[in-house]
Amino acid sequence: MRKILLSSMLLLLLFGCIGSTPLKDLEQKPADFMGKKVTVGGTVEDTVRIGSISGYTLTDGAYSIKVSSQSLPAEGKQMTVTGTWMRDSLFGYYLLAEE
Repeated sequence: MRKILLSSMLLLLLFGCIGSTPLKDLEQKPADFMGKKVTVGGTVEDTVRIGSISGYTLTDGAYSIKVSSQSLPAEGKQMTVTGTWMRDSLFGYYLLAEE
């Protein structure tokens, strides 16, 4: 029973990461992903809302990206986000989250 549980957890972890873009890739080669749909995972930090603009930083500990989102998750929350990789002259590169 324990082997089955451990195997199931390992498969869930492996398949949960498939299709995910490493934050390192977005931070080091941002132009390569411009306008593309990406899925990323990490920990929420530095949430901010100013009027109708809101967003947060998503980090994996070594690398981080900015995320523009209608909803603000709690800081410290582990999450996966899918959206379009964008660039703005004021804010630079960021992920426009799908809601």
